[in-house]
Amino acid sequence: DLQVGAELPVHHTTLSRGDLVNYAGVSGDANPIHWEEGIAKMAGLPDVIAHGMLTMGLGAGFVSAWSGDPGAVTRYAIRLSAPAIVSAADGADIEFSGRIKSLDPATRSGVIIVGAKSDGRKIFGLATMEIRFS
Repeated sequence: DLQVGAELPVHHTTLSRGDLVNYAGVSGDANPIHWEEGIAKMAGLPDVIAHGMLTMGLGAGFVSAWSGDPGAVTRYAIRLSAPAIVSAADGADIEFSGRIKSLDPATRSGVIIVGAKSDGRKIFGLATMEIRFS
């Protein structure tokens, strides 16, 4: 019942500064541009930004949840094009979307194009995910 060109249901994720601090702790990426506004601005950023690997992981979780299998992702290639800016007051809303690019019935696999936007800006320039269907 899957078809090439079909759209995945859009999913929104909200990130807070607390989420970024927690991620920094578990990932070991404690760069202060991810939690300290003054340092982020000194680095030329408009505000604190989310970790690129965090947004990538959330994108993988989005497709995994859609597929119903947390182990479905077999390959993930991504080019980040802009950071997700996380304000102290509002956090950041990231909108994930996807489209089925190709399907291979013989291997029960497919390729999904994954999109991510925050504050109207694309944060994934190009993201493709190969998944297998159970």
